[in-house]
Amino acid sequence: MTDDATRTLGKGSIPPGPVPEGIIRLYSMRFCPYAHRTRLVLRAKGIRHEVININLRNKPEWYFTKHPFGQIPVLENSKCQLIYESVIACEYLDDAYPGRKLYPYDPYERARQKMLLELFYKVPHLTKECLVALRCGRDCADLKLALRQEFCNLEEAYILFLSDFDKFNYWSSDLWILALH
Repeated sequence: MTDDATRTLGKGSIPPGPVPEGIIRLYSMRFCPYAHRTRLVLRAKGIRHEVININLRNKPEWYFTKHPFGQIPVLENSKCQLIYESVIACEYLDDAYPGRKLYPYDPYERARQKMLLELFYKVPHLTKECLVALRCGRDCADLKLALRQEFCNLEEAYILFLSDFDKFNYWSSDLWILALH
């Protein structure tokens, strides 16, 4: 497994070579919460990987062959297979690689954990939008209100989640570790 202190590639850069056998490549960006989610799964499962950071403000031309819209994260394996969208990439890693499972085997428990995680997905986007608005000197009162509402929704859902905690075997997987990050 490699260190995440890697090179950053931007416009005009040469594409990296083929992915070595036994390694999976993650195209990422250091501060992206969606890419960070994928990094957490790679580490939690002990998957050998390399990280190539993409300059999102100055994307390499070749990167659009990895993701049609130039977004991150993207996984690439030695067979040149590409997987993108962070939730899909994380599920792929959990299914495709041996070792401890991050999602429970029981379909109901798995669905309940996914429902809880679904509530978290709006928070990073709203946070980013709010920070961008502040940086550009725009009013973000509506965004702050929406973010507060999402945190209230999370709190309510989490209280329900904890009230049912003893009924289900949430410790059957390590997904709760990801939810806390």
